[in-house]
Amino acid sequence: MEITRQFIRTFVIIVGILVLLSYVYGVSKSDDATALWGGIPLSWTKFIIPWMFIAAIGFLMYWWTILYSVDASVIDGLRWPWGESDGKGANRLLLTYCVFMIPSMLWLESTQFHMNNEYSWTPFLVIGILTLASIGNIMFGLLAYSAYQDGVEGAGTMLLGSVMLSIQCIFLDGILWNVKFPW
Repeated sequence: MEITRQFIRTFVIIVGILVLLSYVYGVSKSDDATALWGGIPLSWTKFIIPWMFIAAIGFLMYWWTILYSVDASVIDGLRWPWGESDGKGANRLLLTYCVFMIPSMLWLESTQFHMNNEYSWTPFLVIGILTLASIGNIMFGLLAYSAYQDGVEGAGTMLLGSVMLSIQCIFLDGILWNVKFPW
C-alpha cells in the first residue's frame, strides 16, 4: 500500500478526534478527575495546564506545516538524521504519528484501569503507553531536524512545534507525572 499525504491527513484527523474523545470520555466517567493528576500537587496545575495548550499549538504547527504547507514531495524525502532519503518519508511520518497518537488515545483509559484495579502489572502498562507517546514525540523532532538539515522550508516551524510538544509530553507527562504518580 502506498502511503500518501492525503492518507496521513485523514489518519491524523480521525485518530486526533479519537484522542480528544478518549479524554472527554475518560474524565467524564472518572469518579474523581483530580485523582488523574496522581501525585502532582494541584498548585502545579497553573503551570502545567498552560503547557498543555502550548503543546497542542506545537502539534498543530507541525501538523499544518508538514501536511498542508509544504509540497507533497517533501514528505517522501523525510529521513532520519543518520540516514539518506529513500523516498519512504511518508512511511516514516505515518509511523511517527501512529507511535505518538495511538498511545495518547489509550493513556487516560489505562490510567483509570490502573486506579480501579490492584494488578501489579498495570503501572507498566501506563508507563509503557506514556513512553511510546514520548518516543513518537522524539521521532517528530528527528524528522523535523533532518528536514532542517536538508533546508526544507518550514522545517524550523516543525522543529519548534516538536519542542513545544515535548515539554508537555516528554518532561511533564512522560517523566514528572510518572515519577510523582502514587503507584
